[in-house]
Amino acid sequence: MNNTAELSRETVLAALRSVIDPELGFNIVDLGLIYRVDVQAGVIKITMTMTTPGCPAQDYILSGVLERSQSLPGVQDVLIDLVWEPHWCAQKMSPLAKAHFGIQG
Repeated sequence: MNNTAELSRETVLAALRSVIDPELGFNIVDLGLIYRVDVQAGVIKITMTMTTPGCPAQDYILSGVLERSQSLPGVQDVLIDLVWEPHWCAQKMSPLAKAHFGIQG
């Protein structure tokens, strides 16, 4: 079994759960900042956003995403596409994050 066989969307998302938005104190996956993860032949493509354009934690979060992704076995390259559409909103949070922040729905 080679290392790329272990690399999947789920393993990437699990790794990205350790990236914490320093302003909100919660992981970026459950906050809903990760819109898409594609894994193919050792290349991870991540489409993501920030809570707001001009987010002061943007560089910190992006470097965390890159570092965590590159640390996974079998990774050849990591491509991050930072997008602003669709806009992030609290409804994109997981049920866990919504409960943590007291958000209904």
